[in-house]
Amino acid sequence: MELLNNEADSDTGVSDIANFYAGKTILITGATGFMGKVLVEKLLRSCANLNAIYLLIRTKKGVEPSVRKEQYFRCVIFSKLLEKNPDIVHKVRIVKGDVLEPDLGLNANDINTLASTVEIVFHCAANVRFDQPLRPMVNMNVLGTLKVLQLAEKMSHLLALIHVSTSYCQCNESVLEERAYAAPQNPFAIIEMVETMDDAGLAEITPKLLNGLPNTYAYSKALSEDLICRYNKKLPVIVTRPSIVTAAIHEPMPGWIEGVNGPTGLMIGAARGVIRSMHCNPDYASTVIPVDKAINGMILCGYQRGKVSAGSKAGQQSQVEFCNLCISSKALMSWGESIETGRKFFYETPLSFALWYPGGSIKRNYYHHLFCVIFFHYLPAYFIDFWLLIFGQKPFLVNVQRKISTGLKLLQYYTTKDWDFRNEKFQEMSNTLNATDQELFDTSVSQVNWETYISNYIRGMRTYILGESDATLPYAKKVLRRLYILDWVSKILFFTLTFWFLWTHLDGFVEKSDTFIRSSLYSIYSEHNSTIHT
Repeated sequence: MELLNNEADSDTGVSDIANFYAGKTILITGATGFMGKVLVEKLLRSCANLNAIYLLIRTKKGVEPSVRKEQYFRCVIFSKLLEKNPDIVHKVRIVKGDVLEPDLGLNANDINTLASTVEIVFHCAANVRFDQPLRPMVNMNVLGTLKVLQLAEKMSHLLALIHVSTSYCQCNESVLEERAYAAPQNPFAIIEMVETMDDAGLAEITPKLLNGLPNTYAYSKALSEDLICRYNKKLPVIVTRPSIVTAAIHEPMPGWIEGVNGPTGLMIGAARGVIRSMHCNPDYASTVIPVDKAINGMILCGYQRGKVSAGSKAGQQSQVEFCNLCISSKALMSWGESIETGRKFFYETPLSFALWYPGGSIKRNYYHHLFCVIFFHYLPAYFIDFWLLIFGQKPFLVNVQRKISTGLKLLQYYTTKDWDFRNEKFQEMSNTLNATDQELFDTSVSQVNWETYISNYIRGMRTYILGESDATLPYAKKVLRRLYILDWVSKILFFTLTFWFLWTHLDGFVEKSDTFIRSSLYSIYSEHNSTIHT
């Protein structure tokens, strides 16, 4: 707990954290991702006196990193920052590289520059998909981390390396404490295995390696943490473990979100009317953390870890530290409360395009959920695709439902378990700050209005992912009313036809059944009498 031994200065109106980062040179991997963008924006805005930020960016689809930098700062979250201080972009420097390449794809000059100047490293780059085979996950999340550690060893002025892991790296543990856990296998042995085995062999051995873990993502993160611990007392590392990272609550703007992973994808599917059932325990806490709270926690971890390193003797490093960037269960809404609140705001801020009226519910029982998936996901999908074929259109809804079913299966592991993430260090670190830093780098959630947050989340999803501004709301509400009427007409028609069928066929069914029973009894009676006479 040595990170917590540094008491904050009294409230002087000066940010100790901003002063710490002032003049510092920072390297960030994964800066083009969701969390990476928020991290860069926050550092430039709240720690504007830093010396430089190096972003490791690869060539993508033929677009060079220098061009990608221009595209990068067109993102809406940088708009206010650039209006106030357009020259701040000059503090961001691009190094061409790739986590998947040897030596991170860096040339000798860039390696020397980074080794001689960088003091803080944020390693955010990761493959976060849940449906990937073992090879790409190990190459990105384990071997990529090893390359970053090897580069960090060359950094003569390194004060802190902040590694972004996940709270779900030890899914077999009933309680996740803020400490190291041994990986199921030696990470170096797994790296060697991935380099030498073919795809078929890896696919065959993967279930044995996972040993109950839900996917290769969780497994690769467990290996990465074990790998980092093998650099114990060599590097000033702190491992941060955010839970499910969701839309911003305040910064850079309320509701800002990017990507459709996790709850965001579920919300879009539900709002479009194509997800009508989800296997989930509604009483369990929705283990989410707004992205700005997680980023503030990461910056705070770098500050606390860096202060320890700055106070250590040359060549001496303390042990690897761990911090679970999670919100206590008592402060969170349950899954059931979150989904019901979201449903209410879906009706207030609907989407301009939906296939059906948003509805459905979460199911505690898996077989109840499976029944609803068959009757409310697949049967309507086949029915609509059939009519699309009749009218010469390309069917698509069955394929959509297959993808949804795959996604729901991956997520239900997390929504049907009661997670216990300990976060004492995360909470205590904030308590050591002065009032200015507690406001600038706020990590508290005690005063969060979750209804307002979910409302902003849904508006952010409409605006930043689907490109629907508030000007589209009148039209979207008209679409919703039409779908509401169509939904009720369909229900009335279905129940009317069902009642008519039963009414018109029940008498005939009963009569036939009665005749069958009578004839069967008569046959049995006749056979019995025949046997007696014989």
